[in-house]
Amino acid sequence: MSTNKRILIVIAFQGFRDEEYAEPKQILEQAGFQVTTASSQSGTATGKLGMKTKVDITLDQVKVADYDAVIFIGGPGSYDYFNNAAALQIAKDSVKLGKVTAGICAAAAILAEAGVLKGKKAASFAGVANILKEKGANYSPSGYEVDGKIITADGPAHAKKFGQGIVEARS
Repeated sequence: MSTNKRILIVIAFQGFRDEEYAEPKQILEQAGFQVTTASSQSGTATGKLGMKTKVDITLDQVKVADYDAVIFIGGPGSYDYFNNAAALQIAKDSVKLGKVTAGICAAAAILAEAGVLKGKKAASFAGVANILKEKGANYSPSGYEVDGKIITADGPAHAKKFGQGIVEARS
């Protein structure tokens, strides 16, 4: 299957950060990307601020090879993925297959827990910076970092830049 212009966005079923999902998704769709939303269960996911969105596929259905990029969205619900085998495998496979791999806010810690930030410069929500450091990332307080095909950001304030960076990385 062609991966041309296909993006996977992984969100928590409860408590994803609304702007971190909505803003990059809109930017990606406006740039012509087809976005698939994945979560731990099917149905309608609910953001921290009340946004509702349809889950297209569950984590166990994801085939990373089908996508150009994999994006993990933060928010309090993303903490559930720090030790979720399926989420961690998706991150590992994304990097292994040379895909753009991105994490915003607390979700950058998913990438760290998967071992894919080791030796990489990365930004995140300050509350998970210790996890990034413990897993060998070069934590940056800058708010936004691109290191090779890995893109990380600290949260809602950089959500638009995060989305634009993913578009640029795939162009």
